[in-house]
Amino acid sequence: MTGTITALTLQKRDKERVNVFLDGTYAFSLSLNAALGLKRGQHLSPADIERLQGEDEAQQAYLYALRLLAYRPRSRVEMEQRLRQKGYAAAAIAAALERLRAKNHLDDEAFARYWLDQRERFRPRGARALGYELRQKGVDRETIDHVLTDVDEATLAWQAVASKLDRWRGLEPVALRKKIMGFLHRRGFAYDTARRVCQRALEAADE
Repeated sequence: MTGTITALTLQKRDKERVNVFLDGTYAFSLSLNAALGLKRGQHLSPADIERLQGEDEAQQAYLYALRLLAYRPRSRVEMEQRLRQKGYAAAAIAAALERLRAKNHLDDEAFARYWLDQRERFRPRGARALGYELRQKGVDRETIDHVLTDVDEATLAWQAVASKLDRWRGLEPVALRKKIMGFLHRRGFAYDTARRVCQRALEAADE
């Protein structure tokens, strides 16, 4: 594709995008920022068009990433996967990720701490389970080990069990122990932690 720009018009449905016409025919669209340096009468070579469209795709990938981040933080690997699933080219993804990193929108340690905080608030889990979840999100082992040093498994395990005790009230001690130990095991808590919290729960049930 090559030609001379004969018109630049804002799209009716999206005022942030510009339709580019070459030699009287619609050729492609660009973001408003990408089109700012263009003018009628300007000749575009195939290399010019490829560069403009590449910059535009990188901008679209970046804006899509910001929309994802508006819902919750993401790890770098998770963001890369989402951009790839959306169909963006590798070069556009790389440019968007670098821009996000430069603006401190992608920080795996901050993401990991956010993830742990959300789990603590709404669904307490043990360090083993938390580490597995963070690995699934693409966080590296060193970062995971670092953030997990702040995890108080005993407190989290008690929070997880305490919310269930009313539901399990009336169970015989043997059945209650089995219920608690199985529940904490599924939540990824260490055996010793589960045993201590189970004993605390049994004592609380006797009171």
